[in-house]
Amino acid sequence: MNIKNIRLLIIIVLTSNYMSAQQDAQYTQYMYNPTVVNPAYAGSRDVMSIFGLYRTQWVGLEGAPKTGTLSMHTPIENSRLGLGFSLVNDRIGPSDETNLSLDISYTIDVSYQYKLAFGVKGSANLINVDYTKLDIYDPSDARFQQNIDNKFSPNVGAGIYLYSDNTYIGLSAPALLQTKHFDGSVNYNDSATFFAGEQVHYYLMAGHVFDLDYNLKFKPSALVKMTEGAPLQVDLSANFLFNEKFTAGVAYRWSAALSALVGFQVSDGLFIGYAYDAETTKLANYNSGSHEIFLRFEMFKKYNKIVSPRFF
Repeated sequence: MNIKNIRLLIIIVLTSNYMSAQQDAQYTQYMYNPTVVNPAYAGSRDVMSIFGLYRTQWVGLEGAPKTGTLSMHTPIENSRLGLGFSLVNDRIGPSDETNLSLDISYTIDVSYQYKLAFGVKGSANLINVDYTKLDIYDPSDARFQQNIDNKFSPNVGAGIYLYSDNTYIGLSAPALLQTKHFDGSVNYNDSATFFAGEQVHYYLMAGHVFDLDYNLKFKPSALVKMTEGAPLQVDLSANFLFNEKFTAGVAYRWSAALSALVGFQVSDGLFIGYAYDAETTKLANYNSGSHEIFLRFEMFKKYNKIVSPRFF
């Protein structure tokens, strides 16, 4: 598979008669920033949490995805409400997509240990596609004569999140409305009609923390992504926390990639993490893997300082 074939694949994805695939940005360290996919998580850490992530996928492959994420969420004092904000920029080939979202959650106590949060998400999506960045076999093809410029699509999402100090499970759909980024018809091969759009994605996440020893914790977690017309995507991870400071683990994306994860609690408020993905598909022959790095900064009140930082 050479570069031209990769570019052709991108063209097919963007302009096929009907595009039905998993188009949301992909994260290996999803467990540290669930607000991107589940608005009910907003405020659940009981402190203001600021998160930044950068992911470069399939390094060495021209036009491969690059994703930047910035988010913040916090509980609202003297209420059961949480508030969150996320900005995600995802670039792949000729496309540049930016998503801005606002999250609101409401939490109730369901038992002495567990809380249940309900969340709603409002989002705005902007997409640009510059076809001049592609090597097009037929420059006169009508499908590539007009770029997509700042195509705006509003959306709404919802989620629920059940959690305690050591367990969580969540179900969400961050974008409930099917959107069309491009829609048109041309006199091409008997006047074909084509469009590029996004399907509704459903996410199921779960995790638990086991205390193995005084200074050792084990956290297995899973994220399942479902959408119509695309294979089920399953991410499994297993992390160990040593002495409340150092995190190390592995992750597996079903039939796609094997990952190594590390993290370090620099201070009570600052956590830094890194992940490396190695492809397990034939695509591994054409790239040197994927890299993901993030920072999480949390602001604690002096009288509510977290001595033992939560694992999720």
